[in-house]
Amino acid sequence: MRDATRKHEVLMLPGLGDSGPAHWQSLWEAHDPGIRRVRQRDWDAPVRDDWVRMLEDALAERSEPVVLAGHSTGAILVAHWLRDAAPAQIARVAGALIVAPSDPLGPNYPAGPTGFDPVPTAAMPFRAIVVASDRDPYAALEWSRRHAQAWGADCVVLHDAGHINTDSGHGAWPDGYALLERLRARD
Repeated sequence: MRDATRKHEVLMLPGLGDSGPAHWQSLWEAHDPGIRRVRQRDWDAPVRDDWVRMLEDALAERSEPVVLAGHSTGAILVAHWLRDAAPAQIARVAGALIVAPSDPLGPNYPAGPTGFDPVPTAAMPFRAIVVASDRDPYAALEWSRRHAQAWGADCVVLHDAGHINTDSGHGAWPDGYALLERLRARD
């Protein structure tokens, strides 16, 4: 029986540059006390291993499983973390919302980040939803679909949605929050 009053906590994983105040990640965090942002030391020229370590530290502080909600480089962080995570750490994750995962080998991926390519394709042993756009400048739709399939994730495709961020008009993005809530529900 599902307990609708208890939801998994969410660890928010912003992409490069963090998420500004009008980004859906920031708006959700301000609205929902069950959402916590994983802070990174370098938002503009990150090193993958540093970002993975910060996620590991945030997970180690939790006593119950959480849902990860990543955008762009924060989305592919989930796959990088999973590649080397210990089973006890993996058990701390109940699900993942992977929004606009970026392709670090794509033509528009910015210079600066280190170690994010190639993106691992191991199956995720928890519920996952990938939200991709057919007009994302940072990942071709087929790249996103291939990765979603490899990860064993459901794939939701948004049309003309850009990078699913503030610049593409996604402010509070209630449809995305509804997807997150599906993952947060405890069975």
